[in-house]
Amino acid sequence: MPDFETWQWLAGAACAFAIGVAKSGVPGVAIWAVPVMVLTVGDARLAAGWLLPILCVGDLFAVSFWRRHADFGQLLRLMPWVVAGMAGGAAALLLDEQVLRKIVGAIIFAMLALHVRLRTRPEAAQGVVHPSPYGVTAGFATTVANAAGPAMNLYLLGMRLPKQAFLGTAAVFYLVINLTKIPIYHWHGLFSRESLAFDLVLAPAAAAGSLAGRWAVERIPQRLFDAVVLTFTAVATLLLFR
Repeated sequence: MPDFETWQWLAGAACAFAIGVAKSGVPGVAIWAVPVMVLTVGDARLAAGWLLPILCVGDLFAVSFWRRHADFGQLLRLMPWVVAGMAGGAAALLLDEQVLRKIVGAIIFAMLALHVRLRTRPEAAQGVVHPSPYGVTAGFATTVANAAGPAMNLYLLGMRLPKQAFLGTAAVFYLVINLTKIPIYHWHGLFSRESLAFDLVLAPAAAAGSLAGRWAVERIPQRLFDAVVLTFTAVATLLLFR
């Protein structure tokens, strides 16, 4: 068990709860979990390994809630590009993590600008929206920083999916991707007995957050859901530059 102070346990529990809410109901609401986990653990690279099992708990709940709404066609279009991005991310873990975050943030900002342009000028969408930049960026970002959310959110918003289909497609995507990252993180030595004990203690908080997110999403109108996701995506991308 890690020898943490009370504030570190409370911060970790808050992150776990928010991740559960984000996975099952309000994507992006846990944007602060990655930087807070870095502060809690004290190491940006190791924090990715401490966070991954908590993400997987949230993914399992989200898949159980929303899998029947998943658009597997969109996932099949995206996955080859995600795998390519993950391969690059696995190699890039040997580089400086702060530099990688800024690269990911710059790419996502470019895609965010493109998304806004397509929403305000739908006629510009002809031949522009393609899964390759979103998939590669999501795969790279999730491997180096657990930060696939902005790229994935933009892709699913661009597909104009109803919120249930959005959540179901994202749930299956994240579960597959996060399970795939386990051997990558193990090879880089990002797991430890202390980190796994920490995650085990916080798993109930992630479960509680998942139930809260499931309750909340049924009460959020579609237009508000889209606006909230887009706003959190922009803020999450800004945090990559911290």
